[in-house]
Amino acid sequence: MLFNRHPANPILVPNPLNAWEALNVFNPAVIYHNDIFHMFYRAQGLNYVSNIGYAFSSDGVQFNRMHDPIFAPEGQYEMRGVEDPRITCLEDEKRFIMAYTAYSDFGVTPMFAESTNLLTWKRIGALVFGEDNKDHVLFPKKIQNQYFSFHRRPPSICYARSPDLVKWDLRGPILIPRPDSWDSLRVGAAGVPILTNLGWLVIYHAYDSDHVYRLGACLLEYEAPWQLISRSNSYFMEPAEIWEQKGDVPNVVFSCANPVVDGTMYLYYAGADRLIGLATAELQDVIDFALNH
Repeated sequence: MLFNRHPANPILVPNPLNAWEALNVFNPAVIYHNDIFHMFYRAQGLNYVSNIGYAFSSDGVQFNRMHDPIFAPEGQYEMRGVEDPRITCLEDEKRFIMAYTAYSDFGVTPMFAESTNLLTWKRIGALVFGEDNKDHVLFPKKIQNQYFSFHRRPPSICYARSPDLVKWDLRGPILIPRPDSWDSLRVGAAGVPILTNLGWLVIYHAYDSDHVYRLGACLLEYEAPWQLISRSNSYFMEPAEIWEQKGDVPNVVFSCANPVVDGTMYLYYAGADRLIGLATAELQDVIDFALNH
């Protein structure tokens, strides 16, 4: 088994004492900064409006969370929630970028916000308006002096470039579904791409005609990440635990976070859109999987 599920799973569950997170907690971003794991998780109450909560941990397993959301819906494009955060540290600029999905009667809109302290966030704007587009995530370094982001125009992972995080040139696709495979209907990016000595390591989710969400990996060229080096033929995780198979949306393992600490990848994921779990693997083993499986 490539990834080992943590024995403490699920590591975060709904809190029935807080109306905004009483039903589901799932799809968290997690970033390791100043020796602390910072988690930003999507949460829903009985009204199904998503807020983003904040929790922190010294070991990546036992989290303490704030009583109130750290990021709440605001404006007409977020009337029905803010969802699925992915957080990138831009070390050279000493700031963090949150890629999140706004949900409203207009549909879904891929948005960005920024912070210098991980606690207060300022909205930047949208990657694109007026189309079914989400699962976007910002790369941690500029490429050819441009910011580089994944986004998803169904059913594929596409890319976009920007000089300023405001005006985006949408391109792609990079990764498309494969017929008669575990990723045959739709693919989407997971957490922030990881720079390795072979290129960018990318974890991605996908589903097939049975609508089972699984996780796989690929490698992209460093200076031209729209070029694929290798892609795993098989998946490394599928719903197996009861809480991954039964929930608000059955048969889902979905990740927005894969930080690496001391050579270990911490894969934070949601099970069935209800609970949050953790699985770990050695980074080199994940690279080997992307190359050889």
